[in-house]
Amino acid sequence: MDQQTKILEGKYPAKAHCAKVASYLQTRSANAAGNAVIYLEGQKTVLIEDNDEPRPFRQRRPFFYLSGCSLPDCHLIYELSTSTLTLFIPDLNPDSVIWSGLPLLPPEALGRYDIDACFPNSQLPARLSSLAQKDSDIRFYIKDIPRDAFLSLAQTTVSTDTKLLHPAVDECRVTKDSYEIALLRKANAISTIAHTAVLHAIPTARNEQDLEAAFIAACISNGAKYQAYHPIFGSGPNAATLHYQHNDQPLSARKNILVDAGAEWDCYCSDVTRTMPLSGSFDPNSRAIYSLVQQMQSTALALLKANVTWETLHVRAHEIAVQGLLDLGILKGGTAEELMKERISVAFFPHGLGHYLGLDTHDTGGNPDYGDQDTMFRFLRIRGEIPEGAVVTVEPGVYFCPFIVEPYLKDERTKRFIDEGVLERFWEVGGVRIEDDVLVTKDGYENLTTAPKGIEEMEKMMAGGC
Repeated sequence: MDQQTKILEGKYPAKAHCAKVASYLQTRSANAAGNAVIYLEGQKTVLIEDNDEPRPFRQRRPFFYLSGCSLPDCHLIYELSTSTLTLFIPDLNPDSVIWSGLPLLPPEALGRYDIDACFPNSQLPARLSSLAQKDSDIRFYIKDIPRDAFLSLAQTTVSTDTKLLHPAVDECRVTKDSYEIALLRKANAISTIAHTAVLHAIPTARNEQDLEAAFIAACISNGAKYQAYHPIFGSGPNAATLHYQHNDQPLSARKNILVDAGAEWDCYCSDVTRTMPLSGSFDPNSRAIYSLVQQMQSTALALLKANVTWETLHVRAHEIAVQGLLDLGILKGGTAEELMKERISVAFFPHGLGHYLGLDTHDTGGNPDYGDQDTMFRFLRIRGEIPEGAVVTVEPGVYFCPFIVEPYLKDERTKRFIDEGVLERFWEVGGVRIEDDVLVTKDGYENLTTAPKGIEEMEKMMAGGC
């Protein structure tokens, strides 16, 4: 049995996460030092409008982080003074059993989750009232205004804090424990299988949706029923749209396809992008752009380690992009330093280098500044130092998107830096992005993504070499 499998045979470490959040609260609020309580509601069952079917369920991520429970209509209470975690789950409804079978019962929940006690929801109001009556100085930390059970305390004088729990959970989620890393490895392992399936499906595919189907089928057949996000299968010029959604265009007469897709495993995400040649080999212009993006990524990875500032890596990726586009003749009219000052590379690399990854694809704690007036940093999803134990995506790209590039061609100040004649030859490349999920260590990093990457490896696989 490998170490990852062994770890995942245990329980999700909900109590350790509760203790981590409690410590955060106690360092920022004197009120958390006493008989404080965390109360949180899970996601509720919501019916589709004008329909008796429920909407697809997605557990509230803060609730999962503190419970490990992905069932709907649940609640939790964590008592900081005793480190006691109690889960409340839906009551047994005989009518529902007829249609859906027996639900999870409290004794089973105790065996499945890292909790101290479990009761049906019908006992929640009494438990909340009991806590409030036991200590008049008790303080409840809740993420937002609750929708039902907590309102039973409306007639009491308990103190509540609706502001601190949200940032506490967000910040604690940035660094991952061994169980979370094992979940991310598992999600990445399935994504590797799925990306490989796409490579093998390309020769017979006729439409973007054929390749999306191959990816999703591989995920489901390997136990991952859910995608971490809506998959992106952009062929030809569609690859220049960063979050292309349609996935329904024919592949004929197009050179490449950008595949940005990742499996989810037990609520944890993978986020992997590969750009693949539709003919089985990259044409010269596509090969040149792919090689440039791969250099951008490898350079950024070489700098990555604990406590490095994310902006440093992002700027270095832009510097590589500028020099590469100069060498190709797409950029002109100045030195690399001058072009960096003019922010010309933003026309071709408009997004940030990456983001935190975990329970959400764009995970919490990055502290972005979308109001930044510097276009190079406006869409950077992480600002500041990266701590050891964080998981980030490293995903540089170079794109040829008319909507983004053409304003630079019309601006008198910037058009002199772009050679439109050379640029014309690259429009059909669309875009190239390479994205891996990376664990930040004290002195470097560990790449969790093993999906086929690189010109030689992908062309060899498509030729049947492995």
